[in-house]
Amino acid sequence: MTETVGALGDYLKEQRTQSRLSLRQLAEQAGVSNPYLSQIERGLRKPSAEVLQQIAKALRISAEQLYIRAGILNPDDGVGGSVELAVLGDTGLTERQKQSLLDVYSSFLALNEADVVPEPTAPVDSDVHSEADETTATS
Repeated sequence: MTETVGALGDYLKEQRTQSRLSLRQLAEQAGVSNPYLSQIERGLRKPSAEVLQQIAKALRISAEQLYIRAGILNPDDGVGGSVELAVLGDTGLTERQKQSLLDVYSSFLALNEADVVPEPTAPVDSDVHSEADETTATS
């Protein structure tokens, strides 16, 4: 995670300097504190999806790119991150709920990839079956 956070910070700093914004200007436009943004750029903090979205808007770049760089979305999933984006874009969920849903979704994908997911089976109740046979036999 530390490597991902550091790479995200480097990328954000690069985007900020290309946009000719000071750290203070970007922090103000994104609605985050100057020290917090500085910690993100230095790789000391992992921002939430909401903060990344605010930063992306201020930098006029894709929030999805930031999600990928932050490790929230996986570009190799092949589905374009539609589930992740739907969760991240849902304003009815808190950041904690969003992260929990994404964690559960990721664990399901990992299980499927490893072919460990057991197939659901219907319970077999032999008593019910034998009663039906007895009814048919007595008729």
